[in-house]
Amino acid sequence: MNTENKSNVQSQFGKSAESYVTSKWHAKGADLAKLVDIAELDGSERVLDIATGGGHVANALAPSVKQVTAYDLTTEILAAAKSFIESNGFQNVEFVQGDAEQMPFADEAFDVVTCRIAAHHFPNPESFVQESFRSLKQGGQFLLIDNVSPEREDFDHFYNKVEKDRDYSHHRAWKKSEWLKMLEEAGFEIEETHRFTKTFVFEDWCNRMNVSEEEKNNLSAYMIAASEEHHGKFRIKVENGKVYSFMGESILIKAVK
Repeated sequence: MNTENKSNVQSQFGKSAESYVTSKWHAKGADLAKLVDIAELDGSERVLDIATGGGHVANALAPSVKQVTAYDLTTEILAAAKSFIESNGFQNVEFVQGDAEQMPFADEAFDVVTCRIAAHHFPNPESFVQESFRSLKQGGQFLLIDNVSPEREDFDHFYNKVEKDRDYSHHRAWKKSEWLKMLEEAGFEIEETHRFTKTFVFEDWCNRMNVSEEEKNNLSAYMIAASEEHHGKFRIKVENGKVYSFMGESILIKAVK
């Protein structure tokens, strides 16, 4: 991960740690339930949850596996996740700080690797995918969830600009086709994909990243000024001259080594 983006992520998520534990988008959501549903577990598994954030995936899988390693770049996030998970009574989760693109774990150390709503912060996602592949046992499962951009170029550009303007640590939401290509090139076989829509309430979405009033107004104006096609694609709703909500999408990919 390049140094500037790494420090941006640490700064942004360090000051927003608690909001990611309590965020309803991260704490619940159909995508998290589906990830748990499609993971094939017998209780003996060692799981690595990359960029654990608020710890929601680690927390959801802990009752069903032998051990979870919750791994994140940011110390404040790890502390918040540790408090959350241990308050739920789980003692089989360890917490490790580090970079998703250069991990300290041995080859084939894990049966399952997960990463949820985080990879859009990684400047070198190919390195993250290769490291995930390396650390998985043969036959191991890789369960990836992330926000994705549309395949159409102008929609892709619009969505990524909106995300970057709201969160300077955002690197890129990749297209569905780009993720499939990266995974297969690394050696994974794709078993399942699931698409989810997400309605973002603009004010709450901005507040989670401590966006200033001026920046909110500028971002809202940019979105309102977009074409009718963009308004339709992203389901942009405007109330009292400002964006009230819009829609994005995420994808869950189950791949096997």
